[in-house]
Amino acid sequence: MIFRAVRDGRPYPEHNLTLKQWAEIPPRPLRLDQMITTKRELALDKLLAEDSTFYGDLFPHVVQWNGGLYLEDGLHRALRAALQQRNQIHARVLVLSGSTE
Repeated sequence: MIFRAVRDGRPYPEHNLTLKQWAEIPPRPLRLDQMITTKRELALDKLLAEDSTFYGDLFPHVVQWNGGLYLEDGLHRALRAALQQRNQIHARVLVLSGSTE
């Protein structure tokens, strides 16, 4: 198993972080099998593109909420790492406190 779980959508509250605010969070290593995806589908052309991070952040965005690590942005990069037989990636992690459950 590559990821802990696959979801369709975000279970956590909206955080409204801008790309600039995300960039201020230092990346840290995370195991792929600890993450829960927030997207069920991906585009194969993006997965195989060499310049897929050209216009975005080099590091995936993960939201830590209610005991879970939710991969919000960077599914293609994480899957590419798994295809290269790597079991972890560096990602920016936003820690949200509180729970609605």
